[in-house]
Amino acid sequence: MTDSTKNRGWMVTFSGIGINLALGILYTWSIFKEAIRESIQKGGPGSFDWSLASLNDPYAVCCIVFAFAMILAGKCQDKIGPRVTALIGGVLVGLGFIWISQTTSYVIWVLGFGVLAGVGIAFGYGSATPPALKWFPPAKTGLIAGLVVSGFGLASVYIAPLSKYLVAAWGLQNAMLFFGIAFFIVVCGLSLLLINPPKGYVAADPVKKGQPVKPPVIGQEFGPAKMMKTGTFYLLWFTFFIGSGAGLMVIGSVAGMAQKSLGELAFLSVAILAVGNAGGRILAGFLSDKIGRRLTLTIMLTFQAVLMFASIPIIATNNAAALVVLATLIGFNYGTNLSLFPSFTKDLWGLKNFGTNYGIVFTSWGVGGFVMGRLSQMLQASTGSFNSSFITAGIMLIIGAALTMGLKKRPRPVQEDLAPLIAKSVIVNSVRRGLAEGSVSNPDEKD
Repeated sequence: MTDSTKNRGWMVTFSGIGINLALGILYTWSIFKEAIRESIQKGGPGSFDWSLASLNDPYAVCCIVFAFAMILAGKCQDKIGPRVTALIGGVLVGLGFIWISQTTSYVIWVLGFGVLAGVGIAFGYGSATPPALKWFPPAKTGLIAGLVVSGFGLASVYIAPLSKYLVAAWGLQNAMLFFGIAFFIVVCGLSLLLINPPKGYVAADPVKKGQPVKPPVIGQEFGPAKMMKTGTFYLLWFTFFIGSGAGLMVIGSVAGMAQKSLGELAFLSVAILAVGNAGGRILAGFLSDKIGRRLTLTIMLTFQAVLMFASIPIIATNNAAALVVLATLIGFNYGTNLSLFPSFTKDLWGLKNFGTNYGIVFTSWGVGGFVMGRLSQMLQASTGSFNSSFITAGIMLIIGAALTMGLKKRPRPVQEDLAPLIAKSVIVNSVRRGLAEGSVSNPDEKD
Protein backbone atom coordinates (compact mmCIF):
# COMPACT_ATOMS: atom_id res chain seq x y z
CA MET A 1 0.00 0.00 0.00
CA THR A 2 1.11 3.55 -0.67
CA ASP A 3 1.50 6.00 2.21
CA SER A 4 -1.69 7.83 1.21
CA THR A 5 -3.63 4.56 1.16
CA LYS A 6 -2.25 3.57 4.57
CA ASN A 7 -3.22 6.94 5.98
CA ARG A 8 -6.76 6.62 4.60
CA GLY A 9 -7.06 3.12 6.05
CA TRP A 10 -5.92 4.25 9.50
CA MET A 11 -8.28 7.21 9.38
CA VAL A 12 -11.20 4.84 8.81
CA THR A 13 -9.92 2.49 11.53
CA PHE A 14 -9.62 5.21 14.17
CA SER A 15 -13.01 6.63 13.20
CA GLY A 16 -14.50 3.18 13.81
CA ILE A 17 -12.76 3.00 17.20
CA GLY A 18 -14.18 6.43 18.10
CA ILE A 19 -17.72 5.38 17.17
CA ASN A 20 -17.44 2.24 19.29
CA LEU A 21 -16.01 4.24 22.21
CA ALA A 22 -19.33 6.09 22.27
CA LEU A 23 -21.61 3.11 21.66
CA GLY A 24 -19.93 1.02 24.36
CA ILE A 25 -22.10 2.76 26.95
CA LEU A 26 -24.14 -0.45 26.82
CA TYR A 27 -21.59 -2.07 29.16
CA THR A 28 -22.13 0.67 31.76
CA TRP A 29 -25.79 -0.16 32.40
CA SER A 30 -25.02 -1.39 35.94
CA ILE A 31 -24.32 2.21 37.03
CA PHE A 32 -27.63 3.47 35.60
CA LYS A 33 -29.45 0.49 37.10
CA GLU A 34 -28.10 1.33 40.56
CA ALA A 35 -29.32 4.94 40.20
CA ILE A 36 -32.80 3.69 39.24
CA ARG A 37 -32.79 1.30 42.21
CA GLU A 38 -31.93 4.15 44.61
CA SER A 39 -34.71 6.29 43.10
CA ILE A 40 -37.26 3.50 43.57
CA GLN A 41 -36.22 2.96 47.19
CA LYS A 42 -36.21 6.69 47.94
CA GLY A 43 -39.65 7.27 46.40
CA GLY A 44 -41.40 10.63 46.22
CA PRO A 45 -42.39 12.91 43.31
CA GLY A 46 -40.46 12.32 40.09
CA SER A 47 -38.91 9.06 41.28
CA PHE A 48 -38.85 5.84 39.27
CA ASP A 49 -41.85 3.65 40.01
CA TRP A 50 -40.63 0.31 38.67
CA SER A 51 -40.66 -3.21 40.01
CA LEU A 52 -37.20 -4.19 41.27
CA ALA A 53 -37.50 -7.36 39.21
CA SER A 54 -37.67 -5.26 36.01
CA LEU A 55 -34.49 -3.22 36.59
CA ASN A 56 -32.52 -5.11 33.97
CA ASP A 57 -35.24 -5.15 31.30
CA PRO A 58 -34.08 -2.12 29.22
CA TYR A 59 -30.57 -3.60 29.09
CA ALA A 60 -31.78 -7.12 28.24
CA VAL A 61 -34.02 -5.79 25.46
CA CYS A 62 -31.16 -3.63 24.15
CA CYS A 63 -28.85 -6.66 23.91
CA ILE A 64 -31.40 -8.74 21.98
CA VAL A 65 -32.36 -5.86 19.68
CA PHE A 66 -28.69 -5.01 19.11
CA ALA A 67 -27.88 -8.60 18.13
CA PHE A 68 -30.73 -9.07 15.65
CA ALA A 69 -30.66 -5.52 14.27
CA MET A 70 -27.08 -6.29 13.20
CA ILE A 71 -28.56 -8.25 10.29
CA LEU A 72 -30.45 -5.19 9.02
CA ALA A 73 -27.47 -2.93 9.80
CA GLY A 74 -25.13 -5.25 7.90
CA LYS A 75 -27.40 -5.36 4.87
CA CYS A 76 -27.68 -1.57 4.97
CA GLN A 77 -23.89 -1.28 5.21
CA ASP A 78 -23.38 -3.59 2.25
CA LYS A 79 -25.93 -1.77 0.09
CA ILE A 80 -25.59 1.95 0.84
CA GLY A 81 -22.20 2.07 2.55
CA PRO A 82 -20.87 2.58 6.08
CA ARG A 83 -21.16 6.38 6.16
CA VAL A 84 -24.97 6.56 5.90
CA THR A 85 -25.43 3.46 8.05
CA ALA A 86 -23.37 4.89 10.92
CA LEU A 87 -25.12 8.25 10.55
CA ILE A 88 -28.47 6.51 11.04
CA GLY A 89 -27.03 4.78 14.11
CA GLY A 90 -25.88 8.07 15.63
CA VAL A 91 -29.29 9.65 15.11
CA LEU A 92 -31.16 6.69 16.66
CA VAL A 93 -28.88 6.40 19.71
CA GLY A 94 -29.07 10.16 20.31
CA LEU A 95 -32.86 10.20 20.03
CA GLY A 96 -33.19 7.17 22.30
CA PHE A 97 -31.17 8.73 25.11
CA ILE A 98 -32.81 12.15 24.76
CA TRP A 99 -36.25 10.49 24.90
CA ILE A 100 -35.58 8.55 28.12
CA SER A 101 -34.06 11.66 29.71
CA GLN A 102 -37.53 13.23 29.74
CA THR A 103 -39.34 10.53 31.72
CA THR A 104 -39.20 7.81 34.37
CA SER A 105 -41.72 5.63 32.51
CA TYR A 106 -40.74 1.95 32.39
CA VAL A 107 -42.27 1.47 28.93
CA ILE A 108 -40.46 4.47 27.42
CA TRP A 109 -37.15 3.37 28.93
CA VAL A 110 -37.60 -0.07 27.38
CA LEU A 111 -38.48 1.50 24.02
CA GLY A 112 -35.92 4.31 24.16
CA PHE A 113 -32.91 2.48 25.62
CA GLY A 114 -33.86 -1.07 24.66
CA VAL A 115 -35.26 -0.66 21.14
CA LEU A 116 -34.26 2.74 19.71
CA ALA A 117 -30.74 2.83 21.17
CA GLY A 118 -30.36 -0.92 20.55
CA VAL A 119 -31.01 -0.49 16.82
CA GLY A 120 -28.77 2.59 16.75
CA ILE A 121 -25.90 0.74 18.42
CA ALA A 122 -26.25 -2.05 15.86
CA PHE A 123 -26.10 0.39 12.94
CA GLY A 124 -23.04 2.16 14.35
CA TYR A 125 -21.19 -0.98 15.45
CA GLY A 126 -22.06 -2.87 12.27
CA SER A 127 -20.68 -0.16 9.99
CA ALA A 128 -17.37 0.44 11.81
CA THR A 129 -15.44 -2.76 11.03
CA PRO A 130 -16.21 -3.61 7.35
CA PRO A 131 -14.73 -0.46 5.75
CA ALA A 132 -11.60 -0.67 7.91
CA LEU A 133 -10.95 -4.28 6.88
CA LYS A 134 -11.27 -3.38 3.19
CA TRP A 135 -8.31 -0.96 3.36
CA PHE A 136 -5.84 -3.54 4.73
CA PRO A 137 -4.40 -6.84 3.45
CA PRO A 138 -5.57 -10.23 4.75
CA ALA A 139 -2.45 -10.52 6.95
CA LYS A 140 -3.83 -7.69 9.13
CA THR A 141 -7.48 -8.78 9.30
CA GLY A 142 -7.35 -9.88 12.94
CA LEU A 143 -5.41 -6.85 14.16
CA ILE A 144 -7.66 -4.31 12.43
CA ALA A 145 -10.87 -6.06 13.53
CA GLY A 146 -9.52 -6.23 17.09
CA LEU A 147 -8.58 -2.55 17.12
CA VAL A 148 -11.96 -1.35 15.83
CA VAL A 149 -14.07 -3.41 18.24
CA SER A 150 -11.73 -2.66 21.16
CA GLY A 151 -13.37 0.76 21.37
CA PHE A 152 -16.66 -0.85 22.38
CA GLY A 153 -15.03 -2.82 25.18
CA LEU A 154 -12.85 0.07 26.33
CA ALA A 155 -15.70 2.57 26.53
CA SER A 156 -16.46 1.84 30.18
CA VAL A 157 -13.00 3.08 31.20
CA TYR A 158 -14.18 6.66 30.74
CA ILE A 159 -17.97 6.25 30.68
CA ALA A 160 -18.11 4.51 34.08
CA PRO A 161 -16.47 7.32 36.11
CA LEU A 162 -18.09 9.98 33.91
CA SER A 163 -21.52 8.42 34.47
CA LYS A 164 -20.88 8.21 38.20
CA TYR A 165 -19.99 11.92 38.26
CA LEU A 166 -22.87 13.11 36.05
CA VAL A 167 -25.49 11.08 37.93
CA ALA A 168 -24.24 12.38 41.29
CA ALA A 169 -23.97 16.02 40.14
CA TRP A 170 -26.91 16.37 37.74
CA GLY A 171 -29.18 13.37 38.28
CA LEU A 172 -29.78 10.32 36.09
CA GLN A 173 -32.12 11.94 33.58
CA ASN A 174 -29.88 14.94 32.93
CA ALA A 175 -26.97 12.51 32.52
CA MET A 176 -28.97 10.68 29.83
CA LEU A 177 -29.64 13.99 28.09
CA PHE A 178 -25.92 14.88 28.08
CA PHE A 179 -25.01 11.46 26.71
CA GLY A 180 -27.72 11.64 24.04
CA ILE A 181 -26.50 14.98 22.70
CA ALA A 182 -22.83 13.95 22.89
CA PHE A 183 -23.34 10.63 21.11
CA PHE A 184 -25.45 12.28 18.41
CA ILE A 185 -22.59 14.70 17.65
CA VAL A 186 -19.71 12.22 17.98
CA VAL A 187 -21.17 9.25 16.09
CA CYS A 188 -22.70 11.36 13.31
CA GLY A 189 -19.49 13.36 12.97
CA LEU A 190 -17.18 10.34 12.79
CA SER A 191 -19.56 8.55 10.42
CA LEU A 192 -18.55 11.03 7.70
CA LEU A 193 -15.01 9.57 7.80
CA LEU A 194 -16.13 5.96 7.19
CA ILE A 195 -15.46 5.41 3.51
CA ASN A 196 -14.87 2.29 1.44
CA PRO A 197 -11.87 1.92 -0.90
CA PRO A 198 -12.45 2.71 -4.59
CA LYS A 199 -14.04 -0.02 -6.67
CA GLY A 200 -11.54 -2.67 -7.70
CA TYR A 201 -9.11 -1.88 -4.89
CA VAL A 202 -7.35 -4.92 -3.43
CA ALA A 203 -4.92 -4.51 -0.54
CA ALA A 204 -1.86 -6.68 -1.14
CA ASP A 205 0.34 -8.00 1.65
CA PRO A 206 3.58 -6.01 2.07
CA VAL A 207 6.57 -7.20 0.04
CA LYS A 208 9.54 -8.35 2.10
CA LYS A 209 13.05 -8.41 0.68
CA GLY A 210 14.17 -11.86 -0.40
CA GLN A 211 10.68 -13.37 -0.39
CA PRO A 212 8.71 -14.36 -3.49
CA VAL A 213 5.82 -12.12 -4.46
CA LYS A 214 2.45 -13.67 -3.66
CA PRO A 215 -0.84 -12.46 -5.13
CA PRO A 216 -3.51 -11.26 -2.69
CA VAL A 217 -5.80 -13.99 -1.41
CA ILE A 218 -9.07 -13.37 -3.20
CA GLY A 219 -11.69 -16.05 -3.07
CA GLN A 220 -15.28 -16.82 -3.80
CA GLU A 221 -17.73 -14.43 -2.16
CA PHE A 222 -20.63 -16.01 -0.29
CA GLY A 223 -24.02 -14.37 0.10
CA PRO A 224 -26.09 -14.96 3.26
CA ALA A 225 -28.20 -17.73 1.70
CA LYS A 226 -25.17 -19.62 0.44
CA MET A 227 -23.32 -19.13 3.72
CA MET A 228 -26.21 -20.57 5.73
CA LYS A 229 -26.17 -23.72 3.59
CA THR A 230 -22.70 -24.62 4.86
CA GLY A 231 -22.07 -26.70 7.95
CA THR A 232 -19.23 -24.35 8.88
CA PHE A 233 -21.71 -21.54 9.50
CA TYR A 234 -23.64 -23.52 12.13
CA LEU A 235 -20.42 -24.71 13.75
CA LEU A 236 -19.16 -21.11 13.91
CA TRP A 237 -22.52 -19.84 15.21
CA PHE A 238 -22.70 -22.41 18.00
CA THR A 239 -19.07 -21.84 19.03
CA PHE A 240 -19.73 -18.07 19.23
CA PHE A 241 -22.89 -18.86 21.24
CA ILE A 242 -20.78 -20.74 23.79
CA GLY A 243 -17.87 -18.30 23.91
CA SER A 244 -19.96 -15.16 24.34
CA GLY A 245 -22.77 -16.76 26.35
CA ALA A 246 -20.46 -18.36 28.89
CA GLY A 247 -18.65 -15.07 29.41
CA LEU A 248 -21.84 -13.05 29.78
CA MET A 249 -23.29 -15.77 32.00
CA VAL A 250 -20.90 -15.05 34.85
CA ILE A 251 -19.11 -11.78 34.03
CA GLY A 252 -21.86 -9.67 35.59
CA SER A 253 -21.92 -11.84 38.71
CA VAL A 254 -18.17 -11.69 39.26
CA ALA A 255 -18.09 -7.92 38.67
CA GLY A 256 -21.02 -7.47 41.03
CA MET A 257 -19.24 -9.37 43.80
CA ALA A 258 -16.14 -7.24 43.33
CA GLN A 259 -18.25 -4.07 43.40
CA LYS A 260 -19.71 -5.02 46.78
CA SER A 261 -16.22 -5.37 48.22
CA LEU A 262 -15.03 -2.07 46.74
CA GLY A 263 -17.92 0.00 48.12
CA GLU A 264 -17.86 3.60 46.84
CA LEU A 265 -15.16 2.69 44.33
CA ALA A 266 -17.49 0.17 42.70
CA PHE A 267 -17.27 1.87 39.31
CA LEU A 268 -13.54 1.02 39.19
CA SER A 269 -14.34 -2.68 38.77
CA VAL A 270 -16.36 -1.81 35.65
CA ALA A 271 -13.47 0.25 34.25
CA ILE A 272 -10.85 -2.41 35.05
CA LEU A 273 -13.04 -5.06 33.49
CA ALA A 274 -13.29 -2.90 30.35
CA VAL A 275 -9.50 -2.79 30.01
CA GLY A 276 -9.39 -6.58 30.01
CA ASN A 277 -12.29 -6.73 27.56
CA ALA A 278 -10.61 -4.34 25.10
CA GLY A 279 -7.16 -5.89 25.55
CA GLY A 280 -8.52 -9.32 24.70
CA ARG A 281 -9.95 -8.04 21.43
CA ILE A 282 -6.68 -6.48 20.26
CA LEU A 283 -4.33 -9.25 21.42
CA ALA A 284 -6.48 -12.07 20.04
CA GLY A 285 -6.79 -10.29 16.69
CA PHE A 286 -3.03 -9.74 16.46
CA LEU A 287 -2.23 -13.28 17.62
CA SER A 288 -4.69 -14.84 15.18
CA ASP A 289 -2.87 -13.13 12.28
CA LYS A 290 0.34 -14.84 13.42
CA ILE A 291 -0.72 -18.35 14.51
CA GLY A 292 -4.18 -18.67 12.93
CA ARG A 293 -7.75 -18.01 14.02
CA ARG A 294 -8.58 -21.59 15.02
CA LEU A 295 -5.59 -22.11 17.29
CA THR A 296 -6.09 -18.70 18.93
CA LEU A 297 -9.77 -19.44 19.60
CA THR A 298 -8.94 -22.88 21.01
CA ILE A 299 -6.42 -21.36 23.43
CA MET A 300 -8.81 -18.62 24.56
CA LEU A 301 -11.79 -20.93 25.12
CA THR A 302 -9.63 -23.37 27.06
CA PHE A 303 -8.18 -20.57 29.22
CA GLN A 304 -11.72 -19.30 29.89
CA ALA A 305 -12.82 -22.79 30.96
CA VAL A 306 -9.92 -22.97 33.44
CA LEU A 307 -10.92 -19.58 34.86
CA MET A 308 -14.50 -20.74 35.35
CA PHE A 309 -13.43 -23.70 37.48
CA ALA A 310 -10.88 -21.55 39.34
CA SER A 311 -13.60 -19.00 40.14
CA ILE A 312 -15.23 -21.24 42.76
CA PRO A 313 -12.34 -21.25 45.28
CA ILE A 314 -11.35 -17.64 44.43
CA ILE A 315 -14.83 -16.25 45.12
CA ALA A 316 -14.96 -18.20 48.40
CA THR A 317 -12.08 -16.03 49.67
CA ASN A 318 -14.15 -12.85 49.17
CA ASN A 319 -10.92 -11.01 48.39
CA ALA A 320 -11.72 -7.82 46.42
CA ALA A 321 -8.37 -7.72 44.59
CA ALA A 322 -8.58 -11.37 43.57
CA LEU A 323 -12.15 -10.90 42.35
CA VAL A 324 -11.19 -7.88 40.23
CA VAL A 325 -8.29 -9.81 38.66
CA LEU A 326 -10.61 -12.74 37.99
CA ALA A 327 -13.25 -10.50 36.41
CA THR A 328 -10.59 -8.80 34.28
CA LEU A 329 -9.26 -12.12 32.95
CA ILE A 330 -12.76 -13.39 32.23
CA GLY A 331 -13.48 -10.10 30.48
CA PHE A 332 -10.24 -10.49 28.51
CA ASN A 333 -11.23 -13.92 27.22
CA TYR A 334 -14.78 -12.80 26.51
CA GLY A 335 -13.41 -9.89 24.46
CA THR A 336 -11.41 -12.22 22.22
CA ASN A 337 -14.66 -13.50 20.70
CA LEU A 338 -15.52 -10.05 19.36
CA SER A 339 -12.40 -9.87 17.18
CA LEU A 340 -11.99 -13.53 16.23
CA PHE A 341 -15.49 -14.20 14.90
CA PRO A 342 -15.67 -11.24 12.50
CA SER A 343 -12.23 -12.31 11.25
CA PHE A 344 -13.49 -15.87 10.75
CA THR A 345 -16.51 -14.52 8.86
CA LYS A 346 -14.36 -12.43 6.53
CA ASP A 347 -11.87 -15.26 5.94
CA LEU A 348 -14.53 -17.84 5.14
CA TRP A 349 -17.09 -15.88 3.15
CA GLY A 350 -15.41 -12.73 1.87
CA LEU A 351 -15.96 -8.98 2.16
CA LYS A 352 -18.66 -8.30 -0.42
CA ASN A 353 -21.48 -9.39 1.92
CA PHE A 354 -19.47 -9.18 5.14
CA GLY A 355 -21.87 -6.79 6.88
CA THR A 356 -24.91 -9.01 6.36
CA ASN A 357 -23.03 -12.26 6.94
CA TYR A 358 -21.50 -11.12 10.22
CA GLY A 359 -24.84 -9.67 11.28
CA ILE A 360 -26.31 -13.17 11.01
CA VAL A 361 -23.34 -14.73 12.83
CA PHE A 362 -23.59 -12.06 15.54
CA THR A 363 -27.11 -13.16 16.50
CA SER A 364 -25.37 -15.95 18.43
CA TRP A 365 -23.99 -13.27 20.78
CA GLY A 366 -27.48 -12.07 21.67
CA VAL A 367 -29.00 -15.53 21.92
CA GLY A 368 -26.01 -16.81 23.92
CA GLY A 369 -26.18 -13.95 26.40
CA PHE A 370 -29.95 -14.31 26.84
CA VAL A 371 -30.09 -18.13 27.14
CA MET A 372 -26.99 -18.54 29.28
CA GLY A 373 -27.94 -15.54 31.42
CA ARG A 374 -31.37 -17.01 32.15
CA LEU A 375 -29.76 -20.39 32.87
CA SER A 376 -27.39 -18.75 35.34
CA GLN A 377 -30.31 -17.09 37.17
CA MET A 378 -32.19 -20.40 37.34
CA LEU A 379 -29.17 -22.27 38.70
CA GLN A 380 -28.48 -19.58 41.28
CA ALA A 381 -32.11 -19.56 42.41
CA SER A 382 -32.22 -23.34 42.79
CA THR A 383 -28.83 -23.81 44.47
CA GLY A 384 -28.31 -20.50 46.27
CA SER A 385 -24.77 -20.08 44.93
CA PHE A 386 -22.89 -19.29 41.72
CA ASN A 387 -20.91 -22.54 41.75
CA SER A 388 -23.24 -24.41 39.43
CA SER A 389 -23.13 -21.51 36.95
CA PHE A 390 -19.32 -21.61 36.84
CA ILE A 391 -19.27 -25.39 36.44
CA THR A 392 -21.86 -25.26 33.63
CA ALA A 393 -19.98 -22.48 31.84
CA GLY A 394 -16.69 -24.36 32.19
CA ILE A 395 -18.14 -27.53 30.67
CA MET A 396 -19.70 -25.56 27.80
CA LEU A 397 -16.37 -23.86 27.08
CA ILE A 398 -14.57 -27.20 26.91
CA ILE A 399 -17.16 -28.33 24.36
CA GLY A 400 -16.60 -25.09 22.44
CA ALA A 401 -12.82 -25.60 22.42
CA ALA A 402 -13.36 -29.10 21.01
CA LEU A 403 -15.68 -27.75 18.30
CA THR A 404 -12.98 -25.40 17.03
CA MET A 405 -11.24 -28.43 15.54
CA GLY A 406 -13.82 -28.29 12.76
CA LEU A 407 -13.18 -24.62 11.96
CA LYS A 408 -10.39 -25.20 9.48
CA LYS A 409 -10.13 -22.53 6.84
CA ARG A 410 -11.44 -23.92 3.56
CA PRO A 411 -9.66 -22.93 0.32
CA ARG A 412 -11.76 -20.41 -1.58
CA PRO A 413 -11.30 -20.63 -5.37
CA VAL A 414 -10.19 -17.53 -7.25
CA GLN A 415 -12.83 -16.00 -9.49
CA GLU A 416 -11.91 -15.73 -13.16
CA ASP A 417 -13.06 -12.13 -13.41
CA LEU A 418 -10.52 -11.16 -10.74
CA ALA A 419 -7.56 -12.70 -12.58
CA PRO A 420 -6.53 -9.45 -14.34
CA LEU A 421 -6.67 -7.61 -11.02
CA ILE A 422 -4.42 -10.18 -9.37
CA ALA A 423 -2.00 -10.11 -12.28
CA LYS A 424 -1.77 -6.33 -12.04
CA SER A 425 -1.13 -6.56 -8.29
CA VAL A 426 1.65 -9.11 -8.81
CA ILE A 427 3.33 -6.92 -11.44
CA VAL A 428 3.17 -3.84 -9.21
CA ASN A 429 4.61 -5.74 -6.27
CA SER A 430 7.36 -7.24 -8.44
CA VAL A 431 8.42 -3.79 -9.63
CA ARG A 432 8.27 -2.47 -6.08
CA ARG A 433 10.47 -5.30 -4.83
CA GLY A 434 12.90 -4.78 -7.69
CA LEU A 435 13.24 -1.09 -6.86
CA ALA A 436 13.84 -1.97 -3.22
CA GLU A 437 16.63 -4.38 -4.17
CA GLY A 438 18.13 -2.01 -6.71
CA SER A 439 17.67 -4.48 -9.57
CA VAL A 440 15.27 -2.33 -11.59
CA SER A 441 16.52 0.92 -13.00
CA ASN A 442 14.49 4.11 -12.89
CA PRO A 443 12.82 4.50 -16.32
CA ASP A 444 13.11 8.29 -15.99
CA GLU A 445 16.91 8.18 -15.78
CA LYS A 446 18.83 9.11 -18.89
CA ASP A 447 21.66 6.90 -20.15
